[in-house]
Amino acid sequence: MKLSSLLSCLPFYRTSTTIEDREITQIQMDDRKVNDGSLFICIQGFTVDGHDYAENAVKRGAVAVVAEKELSLPVPVIVISDTKRALAMLAAKFFDNPTKNMSLIGVTGTNGKTTITYLLEKIFNHDMKKTGLIGTIQMKIGEKEYPINNTTPDSLELQTNFKKMVDANVDQAIMEVSSHALDQGRVFGCNYDIAIFTNLSQDHLDYHKDMDDYLRAKSLLFSQLGNTYGTSKKYAIINEDEKASGLLKKSTAQHLITYGIKNKSDVMASNIELGITQTKFTLETPVGNVDILSRLIGNFNIYNMLAAASAALAREVPLNVIKEALEVVTGVNGRFEPVLADQPYAVIVDYAHTPDSLDNVLETIKGFAKRNIYVVVGCGGDRDRTKRPLMAQIAVKYADKAIFTSDNPRTEDPEEIIKDMVTGLNKDALNYHVVVNRKQAINEAINMAKEDDVILIAGKGHETYQQIGHEKHDFDDHKVAEEAIRNKGK
Repeated sequence: MKLSSLLSCLPFYRTSTTIEDREITQIQMDDRKVNDGSLFICIQGFTVDGHDYAENAVKRGAVAVVAEKELSLPVPVIVISDTKRALAMLAAKFFDNPTKNMSLIGVTGTNGKTTITYLLEKIFNHDMKKTGLIGTIQMKIGEKEYPINNTTPDSLELQTNFKKMVDANVDQAIMEVSSHALDQGRVFGCNYDIAIFTNLSQDHLDYHKDMDDYLRAKSLLFSQLGNTYGTSKKYAIINEDEKASGLLKKSTAQHLITYGIKNKSDVMASNIELGITQTKFTLETPVGNVDILSRLIGNFNIYNMLAAASAALAREVPLNVIKEALEVVTGVNGRFEPVLADQPYAVIVDYAHTPDSLDNVLETIKGFAKRNIYVVVGCGGDRDRTKRPLMAQIAVKYADKAIFTSDNPRTEDPEEIIKDMVTGLNKDALNYHVVVNRKQAINEAINMAKEDDVILIAGKGHETYQQIGHEKHDFDDHKVAEEAIRNKGK
């Protein structure tokens, strides 16, 4: 694409030199990835400033630079007030606005995002649609899987991936949308057809100043659905049982579909039967009712299924197809995932890393546990400290024995993190102790377990690493637990 054509998406900019209308081969914000014909965009990050790397980008072949200040370079410097916003506009323009050429669903909320995206993938695949998925675990285009760094990538990576999906003839894209991404404008340029809200509970208060600010960020997904009505309907899917639902409804001009269990909603679950290995309920919808027998366990997974069913109905997927898909899903990696190694006790790995998600998972376990419940849990470093004592309080509330351990300590001292967790616990409480080493903590829980006991290993779920300092070390809760079970058997 010619530089002049690409820059036409920017309403105002200034440059001190004549712009040579060069062919732009790629857009880059990482100088190390620049090659001949690149447009380099200087982004001010939390730890580095892209302006400091503009000169190196030019040496590597950048033919123009977009910046927030004048730079002395031998190529045109396009100066604009906000390069992050410009990045989204330029990326969408460069890739021909790919989300206008396929349907896009965004899922936001504290918990449940990953499970809902995978449920939707399964439903649309059953409806013979090719899907693309972007989320916490990975990116998928059809059956091909790709690694991913953030729950919601930056706007350049997003538009690059959406273009790949369009080129691969994807019909339906589904993505998790984090509050950070919404607040930082990473999803600018994404043309959402459906926005889903799961729930809101304490998380990310290391970033957001308070829960109101956290909710404000979530509401942006719904306000960004647009203010006009066209031939293609847009929908906001809202959890009616959540207190935050009122503000989110007011945040959008688009069609609403509510779902819930407690409060009257458009899509509801009734006749609920929660079991140890399965869940039964009647899915009530505006187009009819159907009985669901799912292998996903717990009330929280009923909410996930209701959200997915609501979005599928908005996309006119037949009710029988939704039923078939929900009934074949066995689970999502790291989400209430059993570790099966022929042991007489249950071991469950779950991503629960917020007070609400840990409470939901343990409440579900309490409902079917026949004997003792053991919980192995920690809290991440360099993250919201205020939720640490809450996590500990929930663990000791449900567990016969809680083991507080290291999660991803990052640059914090793991022992200091655990001290934050136990602050506020009853000093006479006897149902917890500390084992800082996570592998040792998992082994200890498994060595204590007897027949019909349940062990929950919480916090890391699908993650295959443990971040200590700035380095990531191989660590998979599922594999560590399976090895411990086999060693105990020996």
